Amino acid sequence: MSTPERGPAPHPGSDPGTDTGPTTAPTFADLTTLRVGGPAARVLVPASTDDLVAVLQDLWAGGEDWMVVGGGSNLLVADDGFDGAAVLVRTRGIDVVAETADEVRVHVAAGEPWDGLVTTTVRNGWTGLEALAGIPGSTGASPVQNIGAYGAEVADVLTAVEFLDAETGVRAWLPATDLELGYRTSTLKHGRRGVVLTVEFTLGRTTAGAGVPVRYAQLASSLGVELGALVPPEDVRRAVLTLRASKGMVLDPDDSDTSSAGSFFTNPIVSRPFAATLPAEAPQWPIGPEAAPSVVPLGTTPAAPPAPVAPEDDLVKLSAAWLIEHAGVHRGYAVAGSHAAISSKHTLALTNRGGATAAEVAELARYVQAMVLSRFGVSLVPEPVLVGDFSA
Repeated sequence: MSTPERGPAPHPGSDPGTDTGPTTAPTFADLTTLRVGGPAARVLVPASTDDLVAVLQDLWAGGEDWMVVGGGSNLLVADDGFDGAAVLVRTRGIDVVAETADEVRVHVAAGEPWDGLVTTTVRNGWTGLEALAGIPGSTGASPVQNIGAYGAEVADVLTAVEFLDAETGVRAWLPATDLELGYRTSTLKHGRRGVVLTVEFTLGRTTAGAGVPVRYAQLASSLGVELGALVPPEDVRRAVLTLRASKGMVLDPDDSDTSSAGSFFTNPIVSRPFAATLPAEAPQWPIGPEAAPSVVPLGTTPAAPPAPVAPEDDLVKLSAAWLIEHAGVHRGYAVAGSHAAISSKHTLALTNRGGATAAEVAELARYVQAMVLSRFGVSLVPEPVLVGDFSA
C-alpha cells in the first residue's frame, strides 16, 4: 500500500514536469542548492520510473554524455555547464511491501525528497531515519553517499536498491551487502556506473510515546538526556532540525548560509600514528580497521577506495571543521572580491552569498585545502560530486 503523505516540493527551479522530452533549459544554478553552474546541453524530466529507465537506455544506446540530478544538494557543476543530457529524477512513491508487529519494509522512489521521507516515517511510527532529518536531496542519492548524521547512517536500515546498470542496461535489485557501504561511500559512488531507481528500507515500529536510543553526544545534550537514553522519534527529529538549522544546514531561501552543498569536506580518516602527531586537543574518533578514502584534489575524478588495511593499522577519524578553524579559516571568511564564503554558522559549509560563480566556490575550496594541508599535513576530500574542469 502507498502512504498518503508526500515530501516537500522540489528545490526551486527543478520543475518535476511530466514530459520525457527536453524542457526549457534551466542552468545548474537553478537545479542545485549551491545555486551555481552553467547549463546542460539538454534537460530531460521523466514522469515515472519506467520512463526514467527508457530515457536512460536511449541515452546510453546513443552514446550521449549524461548525468542524473536529484535534489542537487551534493553537486558542483562548472560555470561552462555540462555538454550532455541532464536527467532530472523526480519520481515519487513510498510503498509498504511487508510488515510485522516490529518492522516495516518500504520501497521509496529515487525522486522522493529525503526530508519528506523522514517526516513520513516519523509520522507513521517507523523508526531508523529520525536522526537524518533535514538533510537536503533525494532518496535515490542516499545510499550512493551513505548519508549520515548524529549517530545514524543509511547503512543502518538500507536493505536493497533497485539499480539500472549503465554497462549492461539491466534493471535489478541489489542487496545492501553488495554495496560496500562505508563512511560517505559505496560501490555506487566508486566504480559501479548506473542509476538508483528505488530504495528499500527495513524500519522499526514504535507505539506512541515509545523511544529510540540517542547515539550522538551533541544530540543527547540538546535533548537534555544521557547518551543512549530512549527518546520519542518525533523529539529526535525536532532536535536534529534545530541543530542543523543552527549550523545553516536546513534549506531556507531567506538565509544565504543555506545556499551550500552542506558539508563540503568529509572528515579525514588517518592512521593512528599520524593522528598522534596532531595537537592533543584535535578531536579524534578511533574507528578500527576500515578502508581509507581516496584523497581527491579538487577537480579530479575520484578513484575507487583502496583495499581495507590490516587490523594492526587502526584508523582514526578527525574533525574537518576543527582542522579548518585551527588552520586559520574562520566562519564568514571570503577570498577578496569573491561572492563565495565560509558559512557564518559552520566552517564545513561553503556558501553562495549571492551571485557567486562555481569558479569562486572552487577557489575557496582550494584555499581551505591548502591552509589545512600546510598547517596539519592533512588533505581534505571534497564531498560534493564535481562536474567540469575545476583545476586552477
